[in-house]
Amino acid sequence: MKNSPTEAGQTNSQQNALVDALNQSFALFKRNYHNQFFKAYAQEADVIAVKRLWLETLRSFPAQTVLEASMAIVKSSEFLPTLKTMLNHCERLSNRALPDVHSAYAEACNAASPKLEQNWSHPAVYFAGRDVGWHFLQSNAENVALPVFKERYLALRERVQAGEQLILPKPEIKQQIEYKPASDETSRQYMEKMQALFDGDEAGGAGE
Repeated sequence: MKNSPTEAGQTNSQQNALVDALNQSFALFKRNYHNQFFKAYAQEADVIAVKRLWLETLRSFPAQTVLEASMAIVKSSEFLPTLKTMLNHCERLSNRALPDVHSAYAEACNAASPKLEQNWSHPAVYFAGRDVGWHFLQSNAENVALPVFKERYLALRERVQAGEQLILPKPEIKQQIEYKPASDETSRQYMEKMQALFDGDEAGGAGE
């Protein structure tokens, strides 16, 4: 399978890696589903056409996810996978660390402050909440806030599925001023200065 034109949002290296992953996947299917494979793809042209279709459909997933999905299918199924089967496996692998939309929404709405110090199920939940606005989420009814949150969260989830790693910013470290009581010597000197001031005032007053 030759490299096809790079899709929008993909680098050449990502495109090449996905092409290579599909080539490896089809070689794996050919070995494990030999008779089914040749029955489905009688001609080499059929294989090329199907690979192009899979490349177009699976282009949002990292190459590693495609390979993992292929291995999972071979281990769990006796049948040559369809594109729909492959897509379902890739989505399941990509979303395994991501909560569903409503769970993510509830987590963002209920998160205590400071937000960065909370134990987020996934950074995408934090970024979706931050981008939509914490006050907006907490001050609007679900039928108003959820659609807005959903749009942002799904966009972030798509980026994660494409291989982007979202990293939470580090919480700001608040500088704490440590109180230390004065030493006995410092206290004594302070009291002596204060006493001298009072003595001076009394002497000045007596001379008036």
